This record gives sequence, C-alpha cells and structure tokens, in this order.
Amino acid sequence: MFRSFFPRPGLFFLSALVWSTFSIVVWYLFGDALGTLLGFPAPVTDADPVIGLGYFVTPHFIWFYLYYALVTIGFTIFWFVTDPHPWRWWSIPGSSLILFSTYFSVQVSVAINEWRRPFFDTVQNALSGNTSVPAADLFALLTDFAEIAFVAILVVVVTSFFVSHYVFRWRTAMNDYYVSRWEEVRSIEGAAQRIQEDTMRFADIVETLGVRIVDSVMTLFAFLPVLFALSSHVAELPLVGTIATPLFTAALLWSIFGTGLLAIAGINLPGLYFRNQRVEAAYRKELVYGEDDVTRARPPTLQMLFSNVRRNYFRLYFHYFYFNIARYTYLQADNIFVYLILVPTIAAGKVTFGVLQQIITAFGQVSSSFQYLVTSWTTIVELQSIYKRLSAFEAAFADEPLPAIEQSAR
Repeated sequence: MFRSFFPRPGLFFLSALVWSTFSIVVWYLFGDALGTLLGFPAPVTDADPVIGLGYFVTPHFIWFYLYYALVTIGFTIFWFVTDPHPWRWWSIPGSSLILFSTYFSVQVSVAINEWRRPFFDTVQNALSGNTSVPAADLFALLTDFAEIAFVAILVVVVTSFFVSHYVFRWRTAMNDYYVSRWEEVRSIEGAAQRIQEDTMRFADIVETLGVRIVDSVMTLFAFLPVLFALSSHVAELPLVGTIATPLFTAALLWSIFGTGLLAIAGINLPGLYFRNQRVEAAYRKELVYGEDDVTRARPPTLQMLFSNVRRNYFRLYFHYFYFNIARYTYLQADNIFVYLILVPTIAAGKVTFGVLQQIITAFGQVSSSFQYLVTSWTTIVELQSIYKRLSAFEAAFADEPLPAIEQSAR
C-alpha cells in the first residue's frame, strides 16, 4: 500500500514527521529573526490586519513562502539521494505541494475572518442609524471579499485537479506492485477485487483523510491565536462562570465529548464493513465462475451466498441505526453550541456584530478541527476495512498467516 509509492515508508514518514516538527519549531522560534537577516521586516503585533488580496503578499507571507520552499527542497534532495524511488517526484514534492495548498486554503479562511469584523461592524453602524455610512465603504469591503473569494476558488480548483492526478498515480503504483505478484495472491478470495477496486478506494480515501487531517492541524495553528484573542470579549460561560480562555476550553471539551461518543457508538462498524466486502466478493466470484461453468452458480449455492450478504447487511443497518442517532444528535447540537455559550455575552451587549461574527467563525473552525474524528468517522471505518483486506493480501507475499478476521466465519 505504501512501499509502492513512498521510499522506505516507515523511515520516510518518521523522517517527514521529525523534519516537519523541526521546521515548525525553527519557524516559530527564529522565523522572524531569520527573515530580518534576509531583509524581511518583522511583523508588527498590534498592527491592523490587512484586508483583501494584500493579506497574502505581505512581507511576512513572502518570507514564509520562501522558507517553506527551502525546507521542501532540503527534504526532497535528501530522499532523492537516499532512495531514488520511481515515484519520488509525486510522493515527495507532490505531497509537499498538497500540504502547501492546504495551508494556503486555511489562510484564505483567516483572511475572510479578518474581513468579517470591519464589514459587519459597518453594517451594524449603518442599520443603527446613529452614524452615516457611505455606500462606497460597503462596496469597497465587498470588493475585498470578492478578491479573497477569487483566490479561494482558484486554489480549490487547482488543488483538486492536482490531487486527482496524485491519487491516480498512487493507485497506479499499487496496481503495478500487486500485478507483479499476481501468481502469489491469485488464490486469495476476491484477489481481483482487491487489486482493481480496493487499491482505487484506498488511495482515494487516504488522500481525502490526509488532506483533512492536515487541514485540521493547520487550521488549529491559524485560528487558535485568533480564538485566544477573541476570548477577551467573553466574560463568562453559562453554568461554569468565569474561566481562563473560555472559547478554547469550550471548543476542546465539546469536541472531546463528540469524538468519544462516536468512537463508542461506532466501535463495531470496521469489522462489519470488512466482512461485508468478503461476502460480497464470494457471491460475485461464484457468479463469475457460473458464466463459464454450468456446474457453478447453482441456485442453492447462490441462495446460501446471498443469505450471507443479507445477514451481514442487516447487522450493518442495525449498528448504523444507533450510530446515526448519536452522530446526528451531536451534529445538530453542535449548530447551536457556540450561541449557547455566548448567551451571557450577547445579553450583556459586550460584543459588536462584527466581533460576534469573528467569534462564531473562529470557534467553528477550531471546533471542527478538534472534531476531525467525528466528521470523518464513517470514512475512517471504510478505510479500516480496506486496509485489513489489503494487509491480508500482502501477507501472502511474505508467507505470513492471514489475520484472524480473514480466518473467521462469515
């Protein structure tokens, strides 16, 4: 699954984690100082945020783009020399490009959040009737939003195009690897399906989840400082009272609760998904044999195999029933949770409409990042089942015993 596309996967991912951690630490501890040495002015902490397209071309951002490129080039050269893997251009610089585009997308969200305060404060002033707000001011702010939105659309479209090619290259690498070992695995149940379908789904799901988790981590890096700063506008929380960093604490605890709730509710789903793929493969295989052999695919045999399919689906439906109750109840409650904790602040009139919009957006971004497992749980369950199937497939390469779930009754 991984060795076909990445050089020495275990060492590669470990080195990527270490190098990323080191690079992040250097950036946050010494980034401004290094930038100043290279002629980039240090950012001013209390300066007004840049609104509009100029947000992405400040000296601080330009220095970050250069720093990211240098870090990527260093890591790429190391692995190009250490292990000239045939898919190295896609697996190393390609992965780095996806990380960068994800980071940039997060910064687009930050830029929009910075725009919310002046725009909604201006709207509030205009609707209050206490001050005269020129229509030109609103048009100017809407133009700023249009500039940011255009950048967002461009980044999303280009990233989606590149990721599609990236995923297909990964699938190609797995396909070539498994096909080259076909004689060793052709006797495994559903071998054809595992090569044709599972490799496709595995590459697609891993890439989707990978982008999501990177997006979640980068969103936390980008929005946590914003949420900490906005906490100064929230004096207390319902039932709890006054606490330090109330918005961050509420987002963290609420997300932990949701993650734990769905993890418990969905604990049986991965095994059921795995067995579902097995019984479907067995039924399909018998039908295929019956196309060329009149002694195969007889009605009693097909009836027995389909009864296994029906039994597993009914079990899956039952477990999904209570899982969906927990999932959708939590997600609906999540829609009003931020308003619930802001009731004392709103009732006391301690925030403007613009600040309220910033708090809601920043809280939602941080909360959704912490809720990565909540929003991705069904996809993770599907990935687990595919991973188990491909792991059993690869066990044949090394003459290892099949996993217990492969040997269990259907």
